[in-house]
Amino acid sequence: MPELPEVESTANRLRDGRPPEPALLGKTIARAEVYWPRTVATPAPRAFRQRIAGQKVMAIGRRAKFIVITLSQDTLIIHLRMSGDVLVAKEAKPAGRFTRLALWFTDGWQLAFDDARKFGRMWLVDDPDSVLGGLGPEPLDAALTPATFHALLAARGRALKPLLLDQAFIAGIGNIYADESLHLARLHPLTRANSLTKDQAAALLKAIRKVLRAGIRRNGASIDWVYRGGGYQNEFRVYQRTDEPCMNCGTPVRRITVGQRGTHFCPTCQPTP
Repeated sequence: MPELPEVESTANRLRDGRPPEPALLGKTIARAEVYWPRTVATPAPRAFRQRIAGQKVMAIGRRAKFIVITLSQDTLIIHLRMSGDVLVAKEAKPAGRFTRLALWFTDGWQLAFDDARKFGRMWLVDDPDSVLGGLGPEPLDAALTPATFHALLAARGRALKPLLLDQAFIAGIGNIYADESLHLARLHPLTRANSLTKDQAAALLKAIRKVLRAGIRRNGASIDWVYRGGGYQNEFRVYQRTDEPCMNCGTPVRRITVGQRGTHFCPTCQPTP
């Protein structure tokens, strides 16, 4: 599933353009077509088509793992889930095999939402908080200070790995960047959150920010057949490197299951708590 850096990179591409794709800012939606009704979480597909037509793209950003497109009247929120992708092409491009929804703009460009596994969702709402309101703080937000982060950790007795994946605790981190952050901070995935010292909490927050920013600089990670635009997979420290030597100490990277998620770590750099 695309995580914060992949979604950030996608939102940036839609907002700023990436030749030959144009920026979508300022474009007006002429019409929409819904090919898979369940792609639209709300409103019903017919209402979606009626409401979105004529609206102008005012801003494009990200919140957690969601693409947030501010329109002239509503907000279009997109979650790519496991296999979703957004493609910008000329209007003449026919709907692909996996195209679930398409928006046509008045200048002849088209935004297509492709999703082979059909898990992706869109919301067209007048209040973004109706979808995004339960999310935790953004890890790159300066308002999340080391002291605040330590206080949040101190209130939780859960293991670090599943806690970092909890979008209500902190937004945007998934399996890849959780493993990479914990390795950089030298913390075992099973370490209890409320056992961390202030220095350890600060080190973890610093590590999270470092790997996320590195991921954004490389346009995310390309590890499956859907998201191909990134290069951060070439910098993985532990993720998907089972039995390969740790870049710090040479110990073979181990893979265990934590909270039903495959988890990669170095037994030497990240000793059992």
